[in-house]
Parts: sequence; C-alpha cells; structure tokens
Amino acid sequence: MQFSKTLLITGVSSGFGRALAQEALAIGHKVVGTVRSLQAKRDFESLSVRGAFGRVLDVTDFDAIDHVVSEIETSVGPIDVLVNNAGYGHEGIMEESPLSEMRRQFDVNVFGAVAMMKAVLPSMRTRRRGHILNITSMGGFITMPGIAYYCGSKFALEGISEALSKEVKNFGIAVTAVAPGSFRTDWAGRSMTRTPRCIPDYDDVFDPVRQAREEKSGKQLGDPRKAARAMLAAIAADSPPVHLLLGSDALGLVRGKLSALEDEIRRWETVTVSTDG
Repeated sequence: MQFSKTLLITGVSSGFGRALAQEALAIGHKVVGTVRSLQAKRDFESLSVRGAFGRVLDVTDFDAIDHVVSEIETSVGPIDVLVNNAGYGHEGIMEESPLSEMRRQFDVNVFGAVAMMKAVLPSMRTRRRGHILNITSMGGFITMPGIAYYCGSKFALEGISEALSKEVKNFGIAVTAVAPGSFRTDWAGRSMTRTPRCIPDYDDVFDPVRQAREEKSGKQLGDPRKAARAMLAAIAADSPPVHLLLGSDALGLVRGKLSALEDEIRRWETVTVSTDG
C-alpha cells in the first residue's frame, strides 16, 4: 500500500482529531497523532498497523515540540500536512474568570498551535510544499456571552493563520483556518472547563446561553466525520481556502455578523473619515 500524504494531527483521542485521523487513514494517508498518555497512544495506533503512529505530546510543553517533530520526520517521514486540532473551550463570564484561566486557554489554543507551526515550517519551506490546517471555530468570527477567553483565542488563531498564509504562500505552503460551527463532539461536555459563577448581575445574559448549550450537547447538527471529509477535500485542493467554515449554523451566523459589521461601518463612516488630514 502506497501512502498518499503524511499528516500530523494534534489531539487525536476524540472529536475532530479522531474523526479526521480515521477518515485520512481510510483513504490511504499516513497519520501521526499526538495524545496525552501511553494508553491513548496504543489505542490510536490500533486503528492501523502500518498507517497510524502515536506520539505522546502536550502542546504546551513548548521545549519538547521541536524534538518530537524532528523525530517524526526522521522515523516516519516528512510531514506534508500539520493539523492543529488540540484545544479546549473555557466557559466563564470575563469579570468572574481569573487571568490564569485566560493564560491556560491561550497557551493551548494559540501558543501551542504556533509552536507546532514553527516546528514544521523549516522542513516545509525547504521542500517548498506543505499545508497547515488550524482548527479554529465560528467563535473566531462571532461571539457570545460566557466564552470571551475562548473566542479571544480563536480570533487570535484566525488572524495568525491569515497572516502566515501570506508569509509562506511563495514557498508553496498553504494555510487554512477551519472554523466549525456546532458539531457532535465533546467540546461543550467533558472537554470544557468552567469558571464558577459568583456575580448575579450576569445571570440574565449568561444563563440562557448556558442552558441552550447544555440542551443541544450531543444533538448538534454537525457530523464530525463529514467535517473530516471536508477538511480532506481542502487538503486535496489545488488552491485551498484560507478560511473554511463548516456547518450551516456557522455560515448563517458569520454572514449575519459580516452584514451587521458592514451596517455599523456605514453608519459611522462620516466619523471614520473625519480623522484624515
């Protein structure tokens, strides 16, 4: 069996990472997946004797990343595609949530992803080819009360992805920010950390959002396997998108945000241009 490409996917134990790994293996790709324990490594490698390679790595262990990536390229082969999937959601009103929670959110969702990109870029640049997929969120375009730190991290990753795409385009390297809507993953369940509530003033704005999220958990419209196939289509494309929304809810909400933004820009245009000269 000839493997088509070698994918390095962070966080393959569940959710999008697991679904993407399974779909990629099914069509002949080789997949190196990062996990957090030796048992998870064994579980992942059982998916394919010849195609699945597990590596124990915490993406916030920045000093270990370069060594792990170098070892992968030596023992498995050049990395054609990096998928930064490892991440989690933090729920909490901003005034109530300690800065330590924000630092942790950004360490995983932003700094970990950037460290992984920096580790694979030298080899991709030398070979003049490669593709980086960063799993962001519709929360990198739209916001809602109670997930300020999460949205901030995903807005940051969207911006970094777009800027990087311009820096590396001439080297034959593509960068795609993949922004899913609501999918049947564990993002709102076991994977989410929650800051305890303590200020009643926020109950009216926060409680309905939390209740709706909890009621929808496990019943979301999005199918992770179909998301995986969409990502594989982007990987296979001659001209991959810089931004890829996944899910009809993401499409509707982001279009609504862009329309509202355009309306606000128009309303304040006179003030905007008054600062020239």
